[in-house]
Amino acid sequence: MASLPTLLTKPLLLIIFFITIIILSSSPQVSAASAVNGGIDECQEEVAAGGCVNKAKAMPLKIIALVAILVTSVIGVCSPLVTKSVPALHPDRSLFVVVKAFASGIILATGFMHVLPDSFDMLSSKCLPEKPWHRFPFTGFVAMLSAVVTLMVDAMATSVYIRRGTKEANKMSDVNKVSVDVEKDCHDTVIDVKSFGGGGHLHGCHVPMAGGASVGGSRLLRHRVVAMVLELGIVVHSVVIGLSLGASDNTCTIKSLVAALCFHQMFEGMGLGGCILQGEFSFVKKALMAFFFSVTTPLGIAVGIGLSNIYKENSPSSLAIVGVLNASSAGLLIYMALVDLLSAEFMGPKLQNNMKLQLKCYVAVLLGAGGMSVMAIWA
Repeated sequence: MASLPTLLTKPLLLIIFFITIIILSSSPQVSAASAVNGGIDECQEEVAAGGCVNKAKAMPLKIIALVAILVTSVIGVCSPLVTKSVPALHPDRSLFVVVKAFASGIILATGFMHVLPDSFDMLSSKCLPEKPWHRFPFTGFVAMLSAVVTLMVDAMATSVYIRRGTKEANKMSDVNKVSVDVEKDCHDTVIDVKSFGGGGHLHGCHVPMAGGASVGGSRLLRHRVVAMVLELGIVVHSVVIGLSLGASDNTCTIKSLVAALCFHQMFEGMGLGGCILQGEFSFVKKALMAFFFSVTTPLGIAVGIGLSNIYKENSPSSLAIVGVLNASSAGLLIYMALVDLLSAEFMGPKLQNNMKLQLKCYVAVLLGAGGMSVMAIWA
């Protein structure tokens, strides 16, 4: 199977490609809506709501947003990784399960309450042509397709891991068989050392058994697949969010977004960090996954700042491409939250055998989803 850096680099390159398309295709166009409104192109200009649009005042706010989101993202994704030595926060303890349920609720609400509605708004905008965008529910279709594709990737990646693990187990089984035969032969050769002044005997050789090499089995493989696929979905919508914020000159919008995005990134990072921790990746892979999560939104903001004079978020091409990206990200996040995080946890033996812990996790999910839903008022 491809290495983790390869799996994460390809989607990032794809995102950059889409952003390039947006930039190249966002040149001023006369839309149907602007023609009807006497030549005032509302789809190309940011509407000044109550004097909030101010490029000079927006720039310091964007810098503050970039730094604040970077710091909270690092804190969120690293907190499960650095606190693993704390007994109460060990993956096998109840507190970790409750915190993970809370973070899973946040991821679920992110898909349903933030990313999916944004896609609906973009792909139903009056700035898009009537045909085909207003003739077919593209948001629902793309989200559904994304969920199915995520299922396929999830299943195929797990199959590849299991096949690889089975081959290694078969090789280890052969080694064990040889070891048993050799050890049997060795134990048949016993040297009596009493004649040499000793009090016992000496075996001719000793071959240690190679058993016990399995590390977590299929459960560990599932944790690894879940962590990588979840990272992919988060990276996609994080870049889009950052791009929109960086390109905006609306100070009112930026102010409300900063606090909401900091909250969002911190707890979404905690959910991802918990999955990374359970995947038992190497230190380098953990650091790489944490790095990608932490920098994607700030990177999107930086790109948006640099392209604020070119990128127009209300242009037809921008609405179509970003709307489709949001829909695909929403489908992935909703699938991951419901199937790989919540369902896998609640149907597992730990919660099935502990009703009190199960109720605590229900409350945690509702609090996480509810808190993220309230954030939709501002972001």
